Amino acid sequence: MSPIPDVPIPHDLSRRYARTPAGRAWLASLPGLIGQFLDQWDLDPDLEPGALPWNGHGGVVIPVRRRDGDGSPGKGDPAVLKLAFPHEEATREHHALALWGGQGAVRLLAADAGSCALLLERLDACRSLLDVPLDTAVTAWGGVVRQLSVVPDGRPEWLEIDHVAARAERWSDEFPEAWEQLGRPFPRWLLEAALEVCQTRGAVGRRSGKDVLVHADLHYLNVLARPGVPDPGTRKETPAPLEYAAIDPQPMIGEAEFAVAPVLWNRLRELPQRDPGRALLARCGDFSAAAGLDAEAARQWSLAREVENALWYASQRHHDGDLARSLWVASTLAGRTLPGLPAPQELPDPGQDMAHWAADQR
Repeated sequence: MSPIPDVPIPHDLSRRYARTPAGRAWLASLPGLIGQFLDQWDLDPDLEPGALPWNGHGGVVIPVRRRDGDGSPGKGDPAVLKLAFPHEEATREHHALALWGGQGAVRLLAADAGSCALLLERLDACRSLLDVPLDTAVTAWGGVVRQLSVVPDGRPEWLEIDHVAARAERWSDEFPEAWEQLGRPFPRWLLEAALEVCQTRGAVGRRSGKDVLVHADLHYLNVLARPGVPDPGTRKETPAPLEYAAIDPQPMIGEAEFAVAPVLWNRLRELPQRDPGRALLARCGDFSAAAGLDAEAARQWSLAREVENALWYASQRHHDGDLARSLWVASTLAGRTLPGLPAPQELPDPGQDMAHWAADQR
């Protein structure tokens, strides 16, 4: 093996995974893994001096260039080497990407399942749907979802992916138990609204025959522009579907409407001050229409998913802002916004530093 390259690890990733023994072991293994796959896949790092690689919550993404056939360094096609902390979602990512085959999602070039290492086409990491006006995001997101909604076939990768209906059935058992154990952190009617969704949509999903491959974490930052796509501020026409691609899938099989929730619990600060609840429901309808989905099914699934989030946040310390956000979205989607919550424009975005949010509220 060639000498291990000096690829710095972003501080926030190091800080996150230094909290547990498994995380520290993974961080210690990263330099060796980077060197291994640069060699194995004939890659060279493509980082400017002093620049950090990209990272998300669960992995590091290193821009690379594929070596030319004669082994010349640094002149081949651009790509990215992704190394994820091994967990359930990461172990399934390459299966979903193989099924999509670059249609609506980043193209998979190579994978090592045992280490959760992926070689992917390089998208424009600096331009996501978070950076465009909401009406542009609606159109682009809808086009991506239409491409991602492939129907199950005989390929073996489908066997590795869970069904949405099975998750709903599990929630039917888990939600009441968690709600009681956590001291009933929200009114019973909201719990019952989520359970009704689990029971009805779970049953519908089992018998509807509308199964597709679903990206369950399709928020704005997980849809990136392909290289060369013009900036929305310099053009008048709406983006073509092929100009954006999804990354970081949490793959599931089931109703495509399950994918709508993340675009509802993000960008809440852009809701109008007057009647934000009505605007949230309109947003659900707009994204659903752009993707050819049933807005009512999307509303129901989003309600249940936010109740799941609320229960998780209630179980964690220092997540009061996240809990308030999930309760506002869930209860608003249920038609009875809970009293006493901050206005949506005052709530933190998912992943926002809680200390900064708390400071903003003082």
